[in-house]
Amino acid sequence: MNRSINKAAVLGAGVMGATIAAHLANVGIPTYLLDIVPNKLTPEEEKKGLTLDSPQVRNRFSINGLNDLQKSRPAAFYVSENAALITPGNFEDNINVLAECDWIIEVVVERLDIKQSLFKKVEAYRKPGSIVASNTSGISINKICEGLSQEFKEHFLGTHFFNPPRYMKLLEIIPCNETLPEVISFMQDFSERVLGKGVVICKDTPNFIANRIGVHGMCTVIKTMLEFSLTTEEVDVLTGQAICRPKSASFRTLDMVGLDVMVHVAKNVYDVAVEPNEKAIFETPEFIKKMLEMGLLGDKTKQGFYKKVKTDKGRETLVFDYNSMVYRPKQKARFASLEAAKQAGKPLNQMKALLFGKDKGAQFAWRVQRDSLVYAANLLGEISDDIPSIDNAMKWGFNWDFGPFEIWDALGVQEVAERIKAEGGTVPKVVEDLLASGRTSFYSKKDGYRYIYAQNTEEDVQERIPNGVIYLNPLKEQKKVIKSNKGASLIDIGDGVVCLEFHSKANAIGDDIISMINTAVTEVEKNYDGLVIGNYGKNFSVGANLFFILMEAENEEYEELGLMVHSFQQANMRLKYCNKPVVAAPHGMVLGGGCEVILHSHRVNTAAEAYIGLVEVGVGLIPGAGGCKEMAFRAAELATPKSQITTGGTNGIQPMINRAFENIAMAKVSTSGPEAIKLGYLRSNDCFSPDRDRIIGDAKRMVLEMAATGFRPGQPKKMQALGDAGYAAIELGIYSMLWGKMISEHDAKIAKEIAYVLTGGPVTPGTIVSEQDLLDLERQAFLSLLGEPKTLERMRHMLKFNKPLRN
Repeated sequence: MNRSINKAAVLGAGVMGATIAAHLANVGIPTYLLDIVPNKLTPEEEKKGLTLDSPQVRNRFSINGLNDLQKSRPAAFYVSENAALITPGNFEDNINVLAECDWIIEVVVERLDIKQSLFKKVEAYRKPGSIVASNTSGISINKICEGLSQEFKEHFLGTHFFNPPRYMKLLEIIPCNETLPEVISFMQDFSERVLGKGVVICKDTPNFIANRIGVHGMCTVIKTMLEFSLTTEEVDVLTGQAICRPKSASFRTLDMVGLDVMVHVAKNVYDVAVEPNEKAIFETPEFIKKMLEMGLLGDKTKQGFYKKVKTDKGRETLVFDYNSMVYRPKQKARFASLEAAKQAGKPLNQMKALLFGKDKGAQFAWRVQRDSLVYAANLLGEISDDIPSIDNAMKWGFNWDFGPFEIWDALGVQEVAERIKAEGGTVPKVVEDLLASGRTSFYSKKDGYRYIYAQNTEEDVQERIPNGVIYLNPLKEQKKVIKSNKGASLIDIGDGVVCLEFHSKANAIGDDIISMINTAVTEVEKNYDGLVIGNYGKNFSVGANLFFILMEAENEEYEELGLMVHSFQQANMRLKYCNKPVVAAPHGMVLGGGCEVILHSHRVNTAAEAYIGLVEVGVGLIPGAGGCKEMAFRAAELATPKSQITTGGTNGIQPMINRAFENIAMAKVSTSGPEAIKLGYLRSNDCFSPDRDRIIGDAKRMVLEMAATGFRPGQPKKMQALGDAGYAAIELGIYSMLWGKMISEHDAKIAKEIAYVLTGGPVTPGTIVSEQDLLDLERQAFLSLLGEPKTLERMRHMLKFNKPLRN
């Protein structure tokens, strides 16, 4: 059967249901958002003269859910226009729309009887073959579909999204006993390819994979904290980045999730656990019960383990003292073992140094990590049959840097096993089997690919790579690197396409990357069909090497700086007029010089989560490598034929130039890849991939399509400049903001330089200017601002505090 999902319905318009609907809308799927019909009016509805029969009242919950989406922070939608794809309704008047839907997702309250009752209604209206799912976080999938038809069960499964669905990568898919294998396979591929999720297939056990291990870890932290008499702050400093977990650590994370949610999920296991030790771990401690009674649930009630208050000194963070049951000022937590571990180098080495330390902090951290590793290993075969599913669930669902089995390897499987035995513990069977086979790790590498120990067969199985995903590290280990230097590499990714990978610190652009851009263009034009520019760093590129620029400016090496800016400009122009297709594949932060690189690519295939912008004003500069030039020429492209320059200098191009000016002068950064199109950083024919891991593979496909259809780069462009009149119009706005004290004198100086470049300099309106003309203006303005003391102050501040100074 050739399946597709063209329309969906989400049943339940609470926070989770609404945000799932938003993510479906983000990827272009029209979605119905349905909820129950209210049984009484609100005071506001009574004032408006509405009745219980009014559609506005009957759809109240779904309408409110949709309205909340549009105000949510972080944003639920890639762009606000996506809200139009969601249609609100209710279970009584609109249940018949389920017949139109290819996927129906239930997201109602976590009660088995309510879910079962709703699915009986769903069965009566859904079309045969449509996929039905429950977003339950822990209720048995097989129990939910009891009593429903065989055909329904064959198309039923759990799809457990993590909150918020737009940003959290993990999606747990839980088949019931009768779910068709082709339905599981389709949903895995669809969820990865279209929704951008990292999918793990789970067994139908309490809390599935991530919550089972994650909440066990949280419960272990709390009980071990009580045993060691540690404070909240001490626990958080020991269970965050120190053991390769999120900076929010334990209790800050718990405040974000909600104490009530954690207790509910823990109870799912407590109620069914048979083994006494496991049951004891998931039992709710007395002080947690009292916190629930006091309404100290975390962020949702603005008080949990942490609470922010206003004092004479400003905002202060208080900490909940579980002994006195009151809040107190936050205290600095210090452990000698932790301070010593920080000198061990890489994060994994730091963790190992901490866990094998001797003081109380090290002993606590070891106990927490040890119990988590043992628990995860003992669950292999119960919650999932394969190791990567468990590791990935914890990385994608709880933002751990490494999964449990990866941590076993990093700490040394043999070393950890011996310590557990020495402490009187029991080593998990999978660990004993691994060591008995002569292996010393769960993961091994061959030809750049990871292989994983399979307990059932005692073989090493290659890690699954989804179709369409291209990882660069295996190719590098297979000696596919064509050229390389300290900052970048050119890698053959097959089918006549090469990838230019940045790998400097923070992927900051310096001479080495600029040199490799030139090398890439030369090599591609001579020997290949096209070029992809992409990498798997934390961010695509945070911009030019600010430290180097500051150092040269403080030494007044302006000639050297001028040559560097000129070389970056010309490298970008070589990309733009390369006679083979160039597709950029950005992700994460794409700022300053990184943005200028993608602006000069022929096409862009961005990750949906890409934050793109020209932010140089934050360090007292303007874009100097073609950013201003490119935004001006794109503004000219968007001007209609009627908007040619007139003698008065006012025409249709002025609004487009104004938009470009606002973007650069206000350092606007897109909140998603799709929003970058609205801001003009991307063109309407650029694409986005919800799954970051696919951006390079999708970019390669675009390159091949462009090459196959006779790609030509075009010729260097010219445009009619707005000139003096256009500059004056923008300058008036700058002075208005300055007089209104909305910007500083130095902000105004930078803004005028931006306007000067965008409008073509001191020329008559309508003067024809070339790209090189604007590049020259850019470079002059860039170097001029480097001579300003306030610019240097901004640069120093950014390097020291990683945030802009508005002086």
